[in-house]
Amino acid sequence: MADSIELGDVAKDKITGFTGVVIGRTKWLHGCERLTIQPQELKDGKPIDACSFDLPQLDLVSKAQVNTTSKTGGPGPVSPRRADARR
Repeated sequence: MADSIELGDVAKDKITGFTGVVIGRTKWLHGCERLTIQPQELKDGKPIDACSFDLPQLDLVSKAQVNTTSKTGGPGPVSPRRADARR
């Protein structure tokens, strides 16, 4: 079931019970995939830090709690560099 977890879903760590919205996905050199989870609760009025877990260690709680189709930033299209450009 862990393979079906996508960005925006709610996932739960099987060991600690840590639960939250999946906000990031990384794939490492030798095949390890990790998901970063952001809890939806606050502690003392502040957000709880996000944590990352190996994909097989997570269970899907619910699908698509957050819209993942809109983009708010990050790298944009790269403009081609002119061959005669100088620094």
